[in-house]
Amino acid sequence: MRAALLPLLLSLLPTTALADGFFGAWARGDGIARVKVERCGAQICMTDTYIRPDVTSEKVGDKVIFDVKPQPDGTLSGSAYDPQRDLRFSVVVTIAGDRMTTKGCVLAVVCKSESWTRIR
Repeated sequence: MRAALLPLLLSLLPTTALADGFFGAWARGDGIARVKVERCGAQICMTDTYIRPDVTSEKVGDKVIFDVKPQPDGTLSGSAYDPQRDLRFSVVVTIAGDRMTTKGCVLAVVCKSESWTRIR
């Protein structure tokens, strides 16, 4: 039985390590937003902690809920839900040190990418 559990336990390690790199505070490349990424139940939430004052389409406290899994290419991939806009989309998160890129697509046709820098 212990031999059967080992592959399962090993498969969980990359998930934790990769997701841990996602957690923390991030600043969006365009300067409009800062977010905090943390666990919220079984998923991961990205919550706005700062929105530039001249922006009216987003507000502090808005969140996107991610349901992502690590991929062989080193990314996190899956789906995300924006409850403020009742919008579901596919998402790919790429993390390299203190840099992150998120790419979300609705119906695999309309896609948008954002660059992020970790806040220390």
